[in-house]
Amino acid sequence: MATFTRFSTDDVVITTEKVFTNTFSSNALTAVYTASTQNVDINNDRTASGLFYKDVYDAAAASAGSEIQYAISYGNKAGSGSKSFTDADVGISATKTIYSQYRSLVYGDETRNFTFNGHEPRGIYVLNIERARYKQALRLGSLNLKIGNTLHLTDDSATSSGSAVLTNLGRQYNIVSGSSGVRLGDNLTQVTDSGSYGLFYPDAGVIILNEDTLDATTADGGALLATAESSNANDENITKLYNAIGTGASFELDTQEDISSQFYFVRAKNKDFNYSTNASYIDANGNLNFTSMIDNPVSYITTVGLYNDANELLAVAKMSQPITKDFTKEALIKVKLDY
Repeated sequence: MATFTRFSTDDVVITTEKVFTNTFSSNALTAVYTASTQNVDINNDRTASGLFYKDVYDAAAASAGSEIQYAISYGNKAGSGSKSFTDADVGISATKTIYSQYRSLVYGDETRNFTFNGHEPRGIYVLNIERARYKQALRLGSLNLKIGNTLHLTDDSATSSGSAVLTNLGRQYNIVSGSSGVRLGDNLTQVTDSGSYGLFYPDAGVIILNEDTLDATTADGGALLATAESSNANDENITKLYNAIGTGASFELDTQEDISSQFYFVRAKNKDFNYSTNASYIDANGNLNFTSMIDNPVSYITTVGLYNDANELLAVAKMSQPITKDFTKEALIKVKLDY
């Protein structure tokens, strides 16, 4: 009677399956809301959270069930567009903090500025997807963002056949005019003398947009966002992009999760597992209580236990119904573990 059987290498198979789901509360985020608690006093605020970012909700922030979908930030390498933290330190502001933070995250230092296909704007816009809304990464080719009435943006993963630049934030793709990962036209620079629209970091849930392309006229491929870069003044650029996304009323993005499965093929050969380990099968002297079990034993497999080398039980699989087992039958049971 076999009690434990060791798996061979042929008995264990590992597979990985990609599972895709909506990132946002609905397939396409068509209406956006912010919280009044992040409103900015443009004349006085210097360090309010609304100067650094604004959370975007799927419903009125105060309503039951509303959830944060992503945050919008604006960064400027000179610190323009927001009031300085103190009057003595002009340029040391929320926008400079945001710019420095993201270039440090992407490049690993604070000396390299953002460039978009060779063009270096003074400022950037950032969409940071709420971490709880996606699994391992954002799905390539699923980004479809409409800004204003005419500008449709996506990543270029399909056009570039999945080829990416590796950064400290993981894979980097370009943001381009087009849809579902396919760039419109042949050129990466789609706004004259302004470079590409932005950069996409699917592993970190971050989208960085080039302010110069967004500020261009609609005829030139922009959204006429009118980013302001006042010195030591709150220009509320975050609100400008928020309003433009609200006008576009369409933001689609999927999340990706890799689920690994390990299959164990449990093989009960004809000569094994034909006797029960139930204590009622034998008497105090070790003799079978049922004489029919001597020549024609029958057992019923109801449970499979997976053990380690120390005979410690690690996992249990239950049968939907007992499997009859004797010397004339063999059983093959597939156990699946997802992780």
